[in-house]
Amino acid sequence: MDARVIGASPITTEILRNAFASIAEDMNAALIRSAYSPLIYEGKDCAVALLDQDGEVLGQSLGVPLFLGNLSLCVQATAQMHGWDYFQEGDVVFLNDSYIAGTHLNDVTVIQPIFWRGQRVGFATSRAHWLDVGGKDTSLSIDSTEIYQEGMRWAPTKVYAGGEPRTEILDFLRRNSRFGATLIGDLHAQIAAGQTGEQRLRALLDRFGYDTVQAAKRDIFAQSERLEREAVAAIPNGRYTAEGCLDNDGAGVEPVPVKLSVLIDGDTISLDLEGSAAQTRGSVNCGFTQTISAARLAFKLLINPGRPVDGGTFHTLKVAAPPNSIFNAQEPAACAWYFSSLGLLIDLFLKAMAPALPDQVAAAHYGDSMVISFNGFDDRTNERFLVVEATTGGWGAWSSGDGQDSLINEVNGSFRDLPVEIFEHKYPARILKYGIRADSGGAGQYRGGNGTVRQYQLTNDANISLWFERSTTPAWGLSGGEAGQGPEVAIQPPDGREERLLKVNAKPLKAGTIITVATGGGGGYGPPSRRDPEAVRRDLLDRFVSPAIAKATYGVEVT
Repeated sequence: MDARVIGASPITTEILRNAFASIAEDMNAALIRSAYSPLIYEGKDCAVALLDQDGEVLGQSLGVPLFLGNLSLCVQATAQMHGWDYFQEGDVVFLNDSYIAGTHLNDVTVIQPIFWRGQRVGFATSRAHWLDVGGKDTSLSIDSTEIYQEGMRWAPTKVYAGGEPRTEILDFLRRNSRFGATLIGDLHAQIAAGQTGEQRLRALLDRFGYDTVQAAKRDIFAQSERLEREAVAAIPNGRYTAEGCLDNDGAGVEPVPVKLSVLIDGDTISLDLEGSAAQTRGSVNCGFTQTISAARLAFKLLINPGRPVDGGTFHTLKVAAPPNSIFNAQEPAACAWYFSSLGLLIDLFLKAMAPALPDQVAAAHYGDSMVISFNGFDDRTNERFLVVEATTGGWGAWSSGDGQDSLINEVNGSFRDLPVEIFEHKYPARILKYGIRADSGGAGQYRGGNGTVRQYQLTNDANISLWFERSTTPAWGLSGGEAGQGPEVAIQPPDGREERLLKVNAKPLKAGTIITVATGGGGGYGPPSRRDPEAVRRDLLDRFVSPAIAKATYGVEVT
């Protein structure tokens, strides 16, 4: 008998669709609540996915979108290396190899097969950023030129086998991190997330039965694929292109070009990155699986963005990148800051598709994670400390409204900067200022979103690392809108002259130093002359736009 006749009615299918998503949310909550690192339990630098027995997505939580696009690929890559029988009940597999998982070594993927009545029925997967994995510098190196400088690199490896810990592996991990106890704690938080997914999926199978769940899954996948193909088929056929560049690769090479060609052919869409930079000496490279993930994120921004991702998603999408390029890096390419080129790729996809989908595409956003990091020894506790912050910025305006002010960038999704109270309690520094960076959004009929200003003062000697991008190619406008401002960082020592930097690796600073971070704004949409004067007045009252810009750019003077 057809399994769908047994129990996969439309109502049951919808119940199970939402149940899969709920399981993923429960997994994510377990990970965040169990984590040792503030980067995870406050910043939410993590993501989870519940997969079926073939590694296809059943449900995903809110999280870092750039992670979610390839957790399934990591499971399938592991199976290609070792076979599906490699996964046994009670196993926990982890990996961080940049050429398999695609990301930098700090982003660790944990895979746990789920068994029910002796049969493998799925996988609980997670990815989280571990503070330090034993590279040459604490956390991430700005100036790395080889993967070997960036930390421990692991192919798929069992840290638990048959439910029993492999203590020698766990001990090796702990000993080779500057924050070994936190590393082991975060690993077990990911394992707790997997166990939550295992319990919830088993309960679902107990309630509905294997055949019904499988039938519903097939219907969900088929519906997603059909809807995506219909959406792509509605886009005019043709080849659409865009190009841009990163400021530099962090190791002296500048600029770093990115070229994108998008081909719409019926109900298929193909992204080709031919012409982009060869893999660089610096660390803006990534493995191809992460390029696929970024392409999926870009695709999802335009194609049925309100529908959750599942195993039927992305069948109409094809991605190509030349080997030994920044988007298909090979050993020994450095990959610590892989997401800068991917963030530009996503913005360029939207720019390329603007002529075909003018009412859906926004101007460029500020474009990068804009990371500031402090590390050293805290005199209050005589213990090592490390804080890594991704900062917020302005998003692009579009045909129906202004861009969002002070929002995290596209690749980071649910990521959060640290609350002031948490930051000042845990780290030897104060936050003197935090607010909107007026006039940083691009002018237009609809204004680009503003960036932020965040000012730190060290109360302890510390090392600072900075990675700020897109200063030479700030967020562009669309349809006559103007570009937003790029980022700026000013360092003011207590007894020296101000220094302005965007990238620096482990620079020693004295207590009392003030660091002012100003992030970029989003691009505007439409000619500024068409902006409603009442909207300008509101911007003035909210201090999003200065009186000088209101008068000079919009011709509006408020007394």
